[in-house]
Amino acid sequence: MLQQLSIQNYATVDRLEIEFQPGMSVITGETGAGKSIILGALGLTLGDRADKTVVRSGANKTDICAEFDTSHIEEAKQWLQENDLALDDSKNCILRRVVNADGRSKGYINDSSVTMTNLKTLGEMLLDIHSQHEHQSLLQRLTHQRLLDEFSVDKKIRDKLSSTFKQWQQNFREMNELSNQSEEYSAQTQLLAYQLYELDELNLGENEVTSLEAEFKSLNSADETLSGVSTALTLCQENEEQSVLSLVHSALAALRELPNKTSRIDAIIGLLESSEIQLGEAVSDLCSFQNEFEANPERLEQVNMRLSDLHTIARKHKVKPAELTKIIADLRTQLSRFQNSDEELEKLSANDSLLREQFATIAKQISEQRNKGARKLANQINKQLQKLEMPHARLEVSLAAKEGSDPSINGLENIEFLVSTNPGQDAKPLAKIASGGELSRISLAIQVITAQTSQIPSLVFDEVDVGIGGGVAIVVGELLRGLGQKTQVLCVTHQAQVAGQGHHHFFVSKSSEKQSTLTQIEELNGDRLVKEIARMLGGNDFSEESLAHAEKMVASS
Repeated sequence: MLQQLSIQNYATVDRLEIEFQPGMSVITGETGAGKSIILGALGLTLGDRADKTVVRSGANKTDICAEFDTSHIEEAKQWLQENDLALDDSKNCILRRVVNADGRSKGYINDSSVTMTNLKTLGEMLLDIHSQHEHQSLLQRLTHQRLLDEFSVDKKIRDKLSSTFKQWQQNFREMNELSNQSEEYSAQTQLLAYQLYELDELNLGENEVTSLEAEFKSLNSADETLSGVSTALTLCQENEEQSVLSLVHSALAALRELPNKTSRIDAIIGLLESSEIQLGEAVSDLCSFQNEFEANPERLEQVNMRLSDLHTIARKHKVKPAELTKIIADLRTQLSRFQNSDEELEKLSANDSLLREQFATIAKQISEQRNKGARKLANQINKQLQKLEMPHARLEVSLAAKEGSDPSINGLENIEFLVSTNPGQDAKPLAKIASGGELSRISLAIQVITAQTSQIPSLVFDEVDVGIGGGVAIVVGELLRGLGQKTQVLCVTHQAQVAGQGHHHFFVSKSSEKQSTLTQIEELNGDRLVKEIARMLGGNDFSEESLAHAEKMVASS
């Protein structure tokens, strides 16, 4: 339910805060006072398009907030949870729209920035606006199908039909794609098999490329290595007089023969002794390496040829040699998938038959509920048409089987509202009705009846009573008030007979200050409410008769 609407700097509104209650709330005011502004602002919080013209002159932005009680709207609560937009421990939901003076706008749900699509999606669960413009949508068969389904078909079954259809179509697309690619898969299978055979012939070992490259570097520099080792050995020990080892030995002898060795000299002697030991070990290791290491031209050639083969096939697959192992694994996966395509196609075909049967079963259930509900809906609408002084009008809900065998997410039949306004006249589509007044009344009858089964807790009727007066207007008011007993109803009206039926009454007025125009809204009660009803009956020149009539209308509501 809509609880509060807050408006800042919108059109001719400086600042407004409106508290709404359950039941039927009426919004009235003189022509041009700004009644449409209230609904326009509400529409922006629900994702309607906006431009810079909505920003009040002199202001830098428009800011509109609509607060809803979602505690009894399971669909909305679930959507908020799924999109991480729910407020902890709160039954309320706040929709906000900010429009800057340059025309750019932002939408928010519970202070989180969202897209206009998100605002519209959630808004459709919270509030439904019926207006004269709704006539256009009422001329469309898809609208007729939606209204009938909401009236007569279990929502769980509708959702199941939709999900089953989507699964079926996805499976069907995959099946056709796989079937159309069977020849391509055959060619691909041959190519992949050859590529894998070629790679398997290499018998590539784990980390072989890295190991071979390291070995190649070692073998390729064997002569240089041996030459360097030989030089090092010569310098370390082979020259008895000038070798590093003999020089260290001589230094030690000189220091040891000193007559008065200090602690510092002793420390130096210790360092040289350590160096002598380490040099000895290094010489031993160099000798061992020299004896064991040898140039191997044959092995070098083998390694070089192996690396050449690996590089060649790597270039063929446009990868680095080290990535060949991954290529082999990927090719095996692709080959397995192609080789199993027949099995996969068989599985998809079986699933297609199963989903087709499931869809047909659910669609049949929906058809049965539609046929039963169509008669009931038509009867209820026709009763309202009688009350709206259209005694000869007759509405039929036509269910015609879809042509062809192509499935549809909407089920097995096309649904259309047909109307006859004169005795003996065949029922025709709503679009063929010439009279705008007749269409308005038929539209109102449809909206009042279908609104009773709507899952949406708040309904707005924007001047749907245009062109209706007298006794018909009284009936319209009674219909809307009765609807207000079941759900929240907001009604913008020029008809006193409708306004007098409201549980709550809001009056919109306009004033001018200097060079600016301001719109205000206030809730009326008591004498002020009576005077507003009297104004709607006979203008601003109140007579005792109009006041008495107005007081009677208010008292009877």
